[in-house]
Amino acid sequence: MGNFKLGIAAVLLELGAWCGPALLNGQADSALASYLVVHALACVMLSVFLFPLLLNQRARARLPILLLMVACSYGIPIAGFFGMLAAAIILRLYRTPATHADFDSLQMPEFDQHQRRQGHSRHAGLRSFLGNIHAPLDARLRAMVALQYVSGRTASPLLRTVLSDPSEDLRLLAYGMLDTLEKRINSSIDVEMTALHAAQEEDGQTGARTLESAQRLSDLYWELIYQDLVQGDLRKHAAKESLRYCEWVLAEHPHNAQMCLRRGRLLHEQKRTDEAALAYTRARELGLPASRVLPYQAELCFEHKDFLQARALLQELGQWSALPRLHPVVDYWSGR
Repeated sequence: MGNFKLGIAAVLLELGAWCGPALLNGQADSALASYLVVHALACVMLSVFLFPLLLNQRARARLPILLLMVACSYGIPIAGFFGMLAAAIILRLYRTPATHADFDSLQMPEFDQHQRRQGHSRHAGLRSFLGNIHAPLDARLRAMVALQYVSGRTASPLLRTVLSDPSEDLRLLAYGMLDTLEKRINSSIDVEMTALHAAQEEDGQTGARTLESAQRLSDLYWELIYQDLVQGDLRKHAAKESLRYCEWVLAEHPHNAQMCLRRGRLLHEQKRTDEAALAYTRARELGLPASRVLPYQAELCFEHKDFLQARALLQELGQWSALPRLHPVVDYWSGR
């Protein structure tokens, strides 16, 4: 409404500009000056009124366009003023509408609910999905139930992130699944403990069956730690028991490289870093591949703030191509 009043005022001023000389009774200089001043004001008001009608969203040079409209209507008497008004109205009414869309829509492909991905399944993004409280509860429950088909090493940390979820159903399900994983290993420990006692009675402390049962017990206790199923004092107890059975085996088979590495990791878990370093070195001397030991040795060096040695070990680790999960760490320390 304000712009419409501005247009009416511009037309009235233009009419007043031509009536001014008649009112001045033939005084040429005064009549010309009054015409030029009032005509200029009318042209400015007309241009401001018409400018929104001609404005294009893609136009960037707006001030030059406005000045050009003022110059055209001011430089051509009568025809310029009313011609500018008529041209703006015609362009506004008959401008060709834009038919090209900025974005084209594509039809989504048909989703096959029975399609299964071949190869190993990936769980990237599952942690963030389970922690998203705005996601549908049913979908999060189905995602948690699907974790029973993956390894405990992958499932256990994800389930622990849900233990503080606002949803009681999710918390109870997470508690239940973690308890099931822990009970499964504890049940295997009880069975193996019975087998160990039976083997001790028949073969003694150093018999083949006894050592085999001791190694399996070390493996089972280590699984409680590896799968992050125990915390606090229970974790310390599991590490202590696994180390005890591991050293039992090593006392009779000191050249077991795999058990030497296990001993180093358990000592590392107990913060006995000097002994862990010796165990890692012993594992490499016994022929264990460097790619199996170097990450833990580099971690020990980092904890001791020996960054130069940590960098050297990681650069040596970078020569191995079978460590995709460690590539970001190796690239960081190698300055790639």
